[in-house]
Amino acid sequence: MPYDAAVITVSDRSASGQRPDTAGPVAVEHLEQGGFTCGEAVVVPDGVDNVERALWAELAGGARLIVTTGGTGVGPRDETPEGTARVITRELPGIAEELRRIGIAETPGAMLTRGLAGVVDPIAGITTGALIVNLPGSPKAVASGMPVILSVARHVIDQLGGEDHS
Repeated sequence: MPYDAAVITVSDRSASGQRPDTAGPVAVEHLEQGGFTCGEAVVVPDGVDNVERALWAELAGGARLIVTTGGTGVGPRDETPEGTARVITRELPGIAEELRRIGIAETPGAMLTRGLAGVVDPIAGITTGALIVNLPGSPKAVASGMPVILSVARHVIDQLGGEDHS
């Protein structure tokens, strides 16, 4: 049975219609190819409260894997990690470290991403547990990061459900 996944694109410009969301569809495509059920990317403006609200909405909708794109840099409105930190129960720094490591091999700018990865433990009536990972807003960074996420996502979700190591 495929797990449900969701993609949240965090961008003031995409949310206002000034530019199309080009990163979110890349993540959706990878998730579908990876065997996850995933609708279109949800686009929200930058800001810690917007990110937090969008994450809780996707968790309540049943998403077991949530990938965000955008808002991980050092701009004044780049607050995706802060919004994510309000939601995750336990951080998984190894995923974010690996994403930065492979990103730096492609561009030095990857050193500036502040993206987080972590789990939300099961909460009765809200979620059965989920993995959340922040990616930068570049379609290229999303394309290179998705294989990293997909390499561990099912294992993480299974572990949240109490399954043993596979």
